[in-house]
Amino acid sequence: MKRLITGAAALAAICISNPVSADAIDGDWCHAASGKHLNVDGPTIITPGGKRIEGDYHRHGFSYKIPAGEKAAGATVNMTQQDEQTMHLTGGFAGNAVQEWRRCSRPTS
Repeated sequence: MKRLITGAAALAAICISNPVSADAIDGDWCHAASGKHLNVDGPTIITPGGKRIEGDYHRHGFSYKIPAGEKAAGATVNMTQQDEQTMHLTGGFAGNAVQEWRRCSRPTS
């Protein structure tokens, strides 16, 4: 019984010290070099130009057509989550480049 209690306590300590984080592309993303940011929330995106539109959502990827009034309007942007903190963006305003985007840091109060 003592071994079971010790094991349960160790498992609880591990869970507390390593909180589970969402493993999906949803959230706020920032591109350090350009200062751009975007937000993915399921099939909805707020583009770097500030427009709220619908796109093609997958748990670890997202694509959308750039809306009128934004740079490279009509082009398709593809985003693929690399890990919890990193996303690669291709196409659209990125041209032939692969841009590395990172999760935006949370503001502190």
